[in-house]
Amino acid sequence: MTRAAEQRWRRRAPDSNPSGVALKRSLGRVDLTAMGVGTIVGAGIFVITGVAAAEKAGPAIVLSFGLAGLVCVLVALCYSELAAMVPVSGSAYTYTYATLGEGPAFLVGWNLLLEFVIAGAAVAIGWSGTTVSALDSMFGITLPHAITAGPGEGGVVNLPAVLIIAAIVAVLVGEVSLTARITKALVAVTIGVLVLVIAVGAPHIDPGNWVPFAPFGWSGVIGGAAIAFFAFLGFDVVAASAEEARNPKRDVPFAIIGTVLIATLLYALVSAVLTGVAPFPTLNNGAPIATAFGALHIGWIGNVIIVASVIALTKGLLLIVYAQVRLSFAMCRDGLLPRRLAATGKRSTPVRLTLVLGVCCAAIAGLLPIDIVVELVNIGALSAFAVVCVGVLVLRKQEPNRERPFRTPLVPLVPILALIGCALMAFTLDVLTWVRFAVWVAVGVAVYLGYGRRHSTFATSETSQARVPTGPAS
Repeated sequence: MTRAAEQRWRRRAPDSNPSGVALKRSLGRVDLTAMGVGTIVGAGIFVITGVAAAEKAGPAIVLSFGLAGLVCVLVALCYSELAAMVPVSGSAYTYTYATLGEGPAFLVGWNLLLEFVIAGAAVAIGWSGTTVSALDSMFGITLPHAITAGPGEGGVVNLPAVLIIAAIVAVLVGEVSLTARITKALVAVTIGVLVLVIAVGAPHIDPGNWVPFAPFGWSGVIGGAAIAFFAFLGFDVVAASAEEARNPKRDVPFAIIGTVLIATLLYALVSAVLTGVAPFPTLNNGAPIATAFGALHIGWIGNVIIVASVIALTKGLLLIVYAQVRLSFAMCRDGLLPRRLAATGKRSTPVRLTLVLGVCCAAIAGLLPIDIVVELVNIGALSAFAVVCVGVLVLRKQEPNRERPFRTPLVPLVPILALIGCALMAFTLDVLTWVRFAVWVAVGVAVYLGYGRRHSTFATSETSQARVPTGPAS
């Protein structure tokens, strides 16, 4: 093992923190699993399901969710090995730093930051639309279009989206245990409502709505999985919170894998009910569950579903903003971004970073339409997940004897299959998405070369060592 690699591992050890900036370990296994499930079972199940079914897969959206879930399980097994070995904040960024070095790690973190910030803005916009619809349908309150849409949609600013991000930021600047308690309560409500949706909808399924089952063929199933992948990003939140876990070597792998399995089951059941209750072309909107059950004229269930949608989107936004803050915290602490932003307040939370990212997320959500906002989410995530899989393969080759509290099974088969799955879904994305992603990566390279490489912990430590006197010449 090279000296540089050993230094990277020492800096990633849970008891090593050269900057003196740390987070409080207060999350248990249930907390971590609830946070993962809470992020996944949010915008995806209440929004993405209908679009993916109508435009890509039809009733075979059940298979799309199964495929996306399978790829995520394979990736989660790779995540779990590295999360147990490097139980600190930063998720895929931290793992890449320890296995592939500083430069690749910065680009992974840069892409994940794109994913989280844009995903947060997308969920905030979805929350705004759902809440505005709920106020209109349940209470007859119609908000002016000027304050519920950005300039690109004929409005001035999407004020509800900005306000919900402000509320989320206010929660996150408090202790992380408060976030966990709020999350567990919201997860319980959301899952309860989804069980209700399955139970109430199942007797109304018309098998004729499932014919043809795969109207767009297998390419549609894969395309649907690429869209559905957005809905499975919650397990990355678990990895991002490893530094705040009480027993990360055991609890983080458990929560990562458990999160994906629970979410996959819920998505498959709900999507089967939705496409069985209503013809799939009618679900092409931002509220497919409400659309499907509204056609059944069940009455009160419609209002329950609307309220549940607002709760689920609130919970998902809370955890997405939480994850982007923890990722950026790790990068700032390493000097790749300004260290001053990583300073923690009295409650051991990075207040400055939370405020800065909250402002960025609110600006995007308040001014841009959702179709532009969501285009880059999946490609950023897929690129980061692919690097994690490569990291497992590299580390097994370079450090076969290093302690692994959790071991990815069937290596190299599992990481290779995960890589193939990520590539398969990435290649279904639009060419323009790849162009925009390339521009973002180019900006990241410029930031790293212009700032990060010169200010990083690794660079400053090397400079300090070079300046240490070696004693008089003999």
